[in-house]
Amino acid sequence: MSVTVLGIRHHGPGSARAVEAALAELDPDLVLVEGPAEGDAALAHTGSLTPPVALTVYARDEPRDAAFWPFAEFSPEWRALLHGAATGVPVRFIDLPFGLSLALRRQERAEAAARAVDADADAGGPDGAGSRSADPPGASSPGDAAGGDGAGGAGGEGEPAHLVEDDPLGWLARAAGHDDPERFWEDLVEHRRLARAGPGEPGRDGALELFAAVANAMTELRDEAGPGDRVSPTRVEHRRREEMREAHMRLEIRRAGSGADAAARIAVVCGAWHVPALTGAVGRTSATADQRTLRGVRAVRTDTTWVPWTHARLAAESGYGAGVASPGWYHHLWTSRDQVTTRWVTRVAGLLRAADLPASSASVIETVRLAEALAAVRERAVPGLTELNDAVLAGLCGGDPVPLAVVREQLVVGRVLGAVGEDVPTVPLAADLARLQRRLRLRPGADDQKIRLDLRKDVDRERGQLLRRLRLLDVPWGTPAATSGTGTFAEAWTLRWEPEFSVAVVAAARYGSTVADAATAVITERTEAAADLPAVTALLEAAVLAGLPAAMAVVAAGLERRAAGTGDVAHLMAALAPLARIHRYGDVRATDTTGVAALAESLMVRICAGLPPACVSLDDDAADAMAAAIDSADGAFRLIADPEHVERWHVAVRAAADIHGGNSLVNGRCTRILSDAGDIDQAEVALRLDRALSAAGVAPADAARWLEGFLGSTGSVLARDPRMLGLVDAWLASLTADAFTVVLAPLRRVFAAFTAPERRMIAERAGSGLPRPAGGGTGPTTPTGGPAAGGPGGPGGPAAGGPAAWDADRVALVLPVVASLLTIPGLERTATHE
Repeated sequence: MSVTVLGIRHHGPGSARAVEAALAELDPDLVLVEGPAEGDAALAHTGSLTPPVALTVYARDEPRDAAFWPFAEFSPEWRALLHGAATGVPVRFIDLPFGLSLALRRQERAEAAARAVDADADAGGPDGAGSRSADPPGASSPGDAAGGDGAGGAGGEGEPAHLVEDDPLGWLARAAGHDDPERFWEDLVEHRRLARAGPGEPGRDGALELFAAVANAMTELRDEAGPGDRVSPTRVEHRRREEMREAHMRLEIRRAGSGADAAARIAVVCGAWHVPALTGAVGRTSATADQRTLRGVRAVRTDTTWVPWTHARLAAESGYGAGVASPGWYHHLWTSRDQVTTRWVTRVAGLLRAADLPASSASVIETVRLAEALAAVRERAVPGLTELNDAVLAGLCGGDPVPLAVVREQLVVGRVLGAVGEDVPTVPLAADLARLQRRLRLRPGADDQKIRLDLRKDVDRERGQLLRRLRLLDVPWGTPAATSGTGTFAEAWTLRWEPEFSVAVVAAARYGSTVADAATAVITERTEAAADLPAVTALLEAAVLAGLPAAMAVVAAGLERRAAGTGDVAHLMAALAPLARIHRYGDVRATDTTGVAALAESLMVRICAGLPPACVSLDDDAADAMAAAIDSADGAFRLIADPEHVERWHVAVRAAADIHGGNSLVNGRCTRILSDAGDIDQAEVALRLDRALSAAGVAPADAARWLEGFLGSTGSVLARDPRMLGLVDAWLASLTADAFTVVLAPLRRVFAAFTAPERRMIAERAGSGLPRPAGGGTGPTTPTGGPAAGGPGGPGGPAAGGPAAWDADRVALVLPVVASLLTIPGLERTATHE
């Protein structure tokens, strides 16, 4: 038996070319690839896949416990799979089954939770309050899943970042005198073909020598580190999994070379870090020892499939292991047989021109020359991505990093989305989704796709319903977007398909075999588990928007039961808003909402009867919640627009506003609702405002809270009514320094929400002079903003025990700024004259 182990870097185009050349030279009888052992059955569908794709293995009992093994067109493992498909040579995966790895992780999580419970018990903490595992349920360790070659990343918390297995490439780079491991590997392997190539395609020579050199380097690293240096207390479990992986791969290699169907020539494609463990160790480590390493763990039952992947998900920053920072660039290296630099700069220029940015042919030529000159100065055989980025920034972007960021997003990383054939096995729910996508002409894509739907059209209405049903299944393919105009017949969405949505569809398959059935089952389940009435009404609205009549019936029944037993008026008001929207807009979606109207009417009657008592004896937190609930209910009453119920609502609001000793915020908010509805005139509003701000015994903090409730998030009432603004201004001018400090925070919070036009109008009115309040109360101010009778120096001033006299010099310093803010002409001259 002859075994040749090819140590590669995952997703490296140079490694991929070397693998192709080595396999052509070796002509093996069997190719073994680092990948989950469960994936062998999925290899039959290799011919119907368009990379990037990912082999997905998930637990049958919890499909969200899944792991991905991504393959790009330039991945060495993918080239090995294609070699087997083209030549008829058998290909098998030999890595540790994901079912075993998942069983280990579940065991580790259970042990960690038990240790946390024991620690809490020893510390006197709450029972069962254990800390969460570092790997949440459903999350695999992608680096392990992808067969990580240890090409980067620091150690765990409290560990040295220079552990050899964490960063072998960095150790090799430093040993060779390089400070950048990525550039070192690119020069050594990825650009090797370009440096050796003359005109045309280079020969295949040197591939096996390259792999021999990589094996020697990794052997030296592992021998130099030693087992003791590669294990730390927090990495014991990680090392256990690594030992199990390598033991399993050794056993698979032995099995391939023994028995009646033994292969004479075996090629193994795996991460470079594992090469020493699979070569010399095969002869030195016994099969019995490897089998002993794998004992004691019962594998979780799993299924496999293929899912589309994206170049963005291959990027290292995406969180998936064995990634590369520039998959789009590596794809360019793979597909460009010659003139790599020129072709890349030309693509960049095309992208900039598409964005209406200048990119002339002369600039392209100069950029190519600059990149080549930079490579020569930096002693690199050919320009790498670093040189190209520097040259593009100077030659095509004019030193502006913004266009370069676009180049990185669309070219360096890329937005390519792979595809899987219809013959790839999947769950019935995924098949139904694919059928709906074809019928409704909604094609998944990696780019953001903005669509606008007209709900009066059957196809558009079905599209919106599909997107909402998928969101119920935790597949947020579409994100609702704002629509222009005030019509109710339009919806806007932003579509973007992410690879993990395929796994989410598999996980949701337990609810039903069609999207509609699964979404109905989800709403039914959530209705039973809903904690309060507003949550149930939100589900009813979701059922209406998603077009699920069966779910509507279930939620409506649950809503009636909850409403009958709920006496919390705030919950009733929060629940009314979704019902009002359904009642008002349900006909747009051709939805029968007959039962909703009766339920909404019942809630409105109970709200009107219970609002005044519910507003008594509220603390500040409860008042904030009540004010928000009152706003929500007011919008719902106005949306339903039934005169009888609206009148009854305003009677209840007036009663709440008139509660003696009630919370100031709620009183102010109710007054504003009555004012906006025209139920009280401006004279009464001014009287209430004056009474709330200046009545004897009213604390400044309570006055500020009343004003906060009255104004809400808009300053329109102050901008359009000078009398209101004068009352507020006079009240502020009458405050002592300590009182002003108390009210400053809530008032700043309120005024910060005003729009720019509202602020400008308020400033203009203040600059033109404010009217004197009628009937005394708070003292007025002069048109120039100076103190009047109630200010310092007048009644209530120093002689009456008020605040100290103004410091004229300090006032003179402030007045020019105030004049600029309020646009008061002549204020600067007044200050100078005084």
